[in-house]
Amino acid sequence: MKPVVQISLDLTDIDEALETAAMALRAGVDWLEAGTPLILAEGLHGVRKLREAFPGVPIVADLKTMDGGYLEAEMMAKAGATHVVVMARAHAETIKCVVQAGHDFGVKVMGDNMVCPDMVAGARWLEDLGCDYIIHHIGYDERRGIAAQGLRMPSPLDQLREVVQAVRVPVQAVGGLSLEQAIRCPEYGAPLIVLGAPLTIDADAFKTAGGNLEDSLRLICGAIHAYGDVVVGLPTI
Repeated sequence: MKPVVQISLDLTDIDEALETAAMALRAGVDWLEAGTPLILAEGLHGVRKLREAFPGVPIVADLKTMDGGYLEAEMMAKAGATHVVVMARAHAETIKCVVQAGHDFGVKVMGDNMVCPDMVAGARWLEDLGCDYIIHHIGYDERRGIAAQGLRMPSPLDQLREVVQAVRVPVQAVGGLSLEQAIRCPEYGAPLIVLGAPLTIDADAFKTAGGNLEDSLRLICGAIHAYGDVVVGLPTI
């Protein structure tokens, strides 16, 4: 599978999200993500606006669904999302409902293993329940809380290779990655690279980061796309 670059629009203003999305696509980004802050601020309206502005571009709705799975997935699919996110810590029936809605409305399901006691087992469980992709995720609050105690901040790279080897579907690593770490994800067998806070979004203000972001994104996308095909589901060594 060729690497896919996704930008997480973790913004709270739809106009800024649309401007950032247009800039990111010019720079070579493949997928857009309606981040959780944008969904909270703009709801279905925000996803519809992204779909109207960018027909044909994959749009991930980062719902972080925990209950009411079928309806949430259906609503986002009808608004124009192509991918929805359900949490591994949800009940199995909720995950099954999201997967069923995905089949019924033609959207792909991304299962997020954030805060699973066993991240590898959580990823495998999500795949077994029918998720099309795995998001291997260390949460924002978790990272900041641990760092505030003076401890080493956990990284999704800590177990990324084990997660990749445990499933047969594509994996995405999320959670405080540096630019260098994000670019290296294909080396771990993870072909889906998400760019968000702190790479492109100010993690505290939830606004677009400063500097010449478009030029930076173009370099990042070029480096990731140059990797070539990523073998999905590396065999256990």
